[in-house]
Amino acid sequence: MKYLVTGAAGFIGYHVSLRLLQAGEQVIGLDNLNTYYERQLKLDRLNRLKTFPAFNFVYGDISDYALLENVFSRATADKVCHLAAQAGVRYSLKDPFAYQKSNLDGFLNILECCRKYPVMNLVFASSSSVYGNDSSTPFKIDDRTDQPLSLYAATKKANELMAYTYHHLYGLKTTGLRFFTVYGPWGRPDMAYFKFTRDILEGKPIDIYNHGKMERDFTYIDDIVEGVISALDKRYEYEIFNLGNSQPEPLIDFINYLEKILGKTAQKNYLPLQPGDMVKTYADISYSIEKLGYQPKTKLYDGLTQFVNWYREYYQV
Repeated sequence: MKYLVTGAAGFIGYHVSLRLLQAGEQVIGLDNLNTYYERQLKLDRLNRLKTFPAFNFVYGDISDYALLENVFSRATADKVCHLAAQAGVRYSLKDPFAYQKSNLDGFLNILECCRKYPVMNLVFASSSSVYGNDSSTPFKIDDRTDQPLSLYAATKKANELMAYTYHHLYGLKTTGLRFFTVYGPWGRPDMAYFKFTRDILEGKPIDIYNHGKMERDFTYIDDIVEGVISALDKRYEYEIFNLGNSQPEPLIDFINYLEKILGKTAQKNYLPLQPGDMVKTYADISYSIEKLGYQPKTKLYDGLTQFVNWYREYYQV
C-alpha cells in the first residue's frame, strides 16, 4: 500500500509514518514544518523517517490547493491519513486565522483532492475538544458536540461535518478519530506534560490551571497509533471513534507521577481556569473496541517514564 500522511513531521504523524514504514508500506509525508513549536524537533523526526527508502517527503502546506492537487495527482496514494492541522486550544484565542487556513481551508482541500483523485479511504484527526464541558462522562460518540469551548474545537467539529458531507455526496469513505490528550516520546512541546518536565528539571515554577481541579484522559502514543492503523485498515463508510485511555487522571496525580519519575519536586503556581479549557476529558471507547479492536495498554506512570527517558536523551539532560 501507498499512504499519504499529512503532518508527517508532527508528533502523531511521525509515529504513524514510522509504524507504516516498519510494516513495509510506502509513505508520502507532507508537512509545512511551521514554527508553532520548535522546528528542530520536527526536522529531527523527519530525518529519522528519511532513513527508510520507502519514505518520500514533500514540503508544502495543505492550504495551498495547487500544491496539494499536484501531490495527489503524482502520488497515486491508496489511502490518506490526514493529521496536519493548526494545533492548540489556547493559541486559537491568539491567532484564529491560522485555524481557518489550516483546519478549514486545508481540510476542504484534502476532501476535494480525495474526491478528484479517489482513494480507498480517508482517516482524519478530530479531537476530544469537540465535547466541550459535557456534564455526562464518559464522553460517548453520540453525545452532543455543538457547544465547543474554543475555535480549535469548532474547526475539529466542522471537519467531522465536512467529511460526512463528502461521504454522502461522493461516497468518500471517511473515519474521524477523536484523540484524547496524546503524550509520549517525540511529543509536542506545547503540551503540559512536556512543559512540566522541562520546567521542573530547570527549577522553574509550573502553571497549574483551575487550581489543579482538572482531569485528563491521557493516552500513550503507541496506543493511539494502533487505533489509527486499525482505522486505515477497516475502511468504514463513515465513522467517528474516540481514541482515549478511558482512565481520566486528576492533574495533581499526574504531577505527582512526574515528580517521582524526575526525582524533583515542582514549584507550583496555581492559576484560574483558562478560556477554552475543558475541566475533564474521559473517553467512552466501547465503540472503538467493538469496531476497531482498539485496546489501550499503557498506564500513565509507565508512559510518562518512557517520555522522560526520551526527553533526557534528546535534550541531553
